[in-house]
Amino acid sequence: MTQFYDFSLNTLQGKPLAMNEYQGKVVLVVNTASKCGFTPQYAGLQELYDKYKDQGLEIIGAPCNQFGKQEPGDADTIQGECLINYGVSFPMTEKLEVNGKNAHPLFAYLKEAAPGTLGNRIKWNFTKFLVGKDGEVIKRYGSMTKPAAIASDIEAALKA
Repeated sequence: MTQFYDFSLNTLQGKPLAMNEYQGKVVLVVNTASKCGFTPQYAGLQELYDKYKDQGLEIIGAPCNQFGKQEPGDADTIQGECLINYGVSFPMTEKLEVNGKNAHPLFAYLKEAAPGTLGNRIKWNFTKFLVGKDGEVIKRYGSMTKPAAIASDIEAALKA
């Protein structure tokens, strides 16, 4: 049976990012975009990361250009916008797809483990998946859910 820890992505810098490196940690996986109305959520995600990383929270941002072509840039452009505009210090993956036949296997898994209101499809940028220390998907949050609203769920997962 496939588990969260079986997956691997590449970072924006092209380095492998294996999910098994996060065993025993709480992970928030977010599909992101730099030119989206929800892009200011990067600031809230960074606040969560700063507040909880020493307690075991990891955040992984996954740029995606499938929604309104709102992530058109290359890796250097994406990295620059995240760092310069929002001070993002959590890992960012290479640009990938989250829906359709070319969806990254990690997102296929996350959508299956935590279906949304539209079934397994991701509706828009900044959909968030909270994964517990045991690698089980705890909850899925839509784009409208601001990062601060997830804090209590993160705290509960960190204490579990």
